[in-house]
Amino acid sequence: MKFGKFHLLKKVQEFIQKYINLGDDAIPSRVFIKNEEGTPIDHIKKYVNLLHDHTKRNVVIYYSGWLYMSSDLPVGINDLDMNGFMAMFYGLDSSKGLDLILHTPGGDVAATEAIITYIYKKFNGDVRAIIPQLAMSGGTMIACSCKEIIMGKQSSLGPIDPQFKNLPAQGVLNEFEKAKQEIYDNPSCIPLWQLIIKHYTPTLLGSCQNGIDWANEIFEGSLSRNMLKGESEEHIKKVVKLFSSQDNTKAHDRHLSIDKCREYGLNVSSLEKDNVLQDYVLSIHHSCMELFEQSSPLKIFCNQFSEFLFFSK
Repeated sequence: MKFGKFHLLKKVQEFIQKYINLGDDAIPSRVFIKNEEGTPIDHIKKYVNLLHDHTKRNVVIYYSGWLYMSSDLPVGINDLDMNGFMAMFYGLDSSKGLDLILHTPGGDVAATEAIITYIYKKFNGDVRAIIPQLAMSGGTMIACSCKEIIMGKQSSLGPIDPQFKNLPAQGVLNEFEKAKQEIYDNPSCIPLWQLIIKHYTPTLLGSCQNGIDWANEIFEGSLSRNMLKGESEEHIKKVVKLFSSQDNTKAHDRHLSIDKCREYGLNVSSLEKDNVLQDYVLSIHHSCMELFEQSSPLKIFCNQFSEFLFFSK
C-alpha cells in the first residue's frame, strides 16, 4: 500500500486536533512533532533518548516501511535484519534489559526464529515489546517471545499462521481435506475439484504442514520459556492454537486488539497507564511515519545512543 502524496502525518495531526479536549484519553500533544526544529531522524533520536531516560532501560526501535511501499520490496523480516539488531545491541548494558519498539508485517520464519533466539540470549529474557501500531505475523512471534507486551488502544498483533506464496498454509490443507470429502460423498464433483487441485505444486501439502508445525513450535517454545513460564502446558498450547488456527482468527491479516490479546492469555500492559511513556512512544512512532513518507527507507533501527541505521531500496 502506498500513501504517497496523502501526507499521513498531516492527516493524523488534523484528526487529533479535533479531539484535543478529550481529557486523559486524548493522544498526547507531543505526537504532533510540530514547531520542532530538525528532521524526522533528529526527532526519532531525541525521543528514543528521552524514553531511555524515563525507563532506565535500553531502547531499540525496529520499524518497517511496509505501509508505504510495495510488498514486492524486502520490507518484511529477513536475515539482513540480524545485522541491524547486532549493530544496535553493540555496547548496550544487557543487565538493564530492553524495550523493543516494533512495527512490522512479519516475514521469513527462519529469520524470525533467529532474531527471537538472539534477543532472548542477549538480554536473558528481560525484554518488553512495545507496539505503537502493528506487529503482525512474525512480529507477533517476536513480541510474544518477550516477558511483557505494551499496547495502546490503537495497537494490534496478528495471527501467526504461515503463508506460502500468499496462500494460508492451513487454508490449503483445509481445502484439500474438503475436496477429499466431497469427492468421496459425490464423485460427480471430481471435474470441479480437478480445476482447483491441478494448481497445487508437488510437495505443497507437506510444506504447508511443516510450516504450520514449525511456526507453532517456535511460538510455543518462546512463550513457555519467558512470558508464560510456569504456566501449564495445556494453557500454553491453548494460546498457541488461538493465534495459529485459521478457524479461530479467520484471516491472516486480522488485527487483534489489546483486549483480544489479553483474552487470548498474553501478558499485556496498557500504554496509556504511563502518560510519559505513551508520549515518547507515540512521538517516536509518528516521527518514523514522517520519515517513511519523506524518504521511503525500507527499515529503521535506532537505539538510545542515537545510533541510527536504515535499509534502503
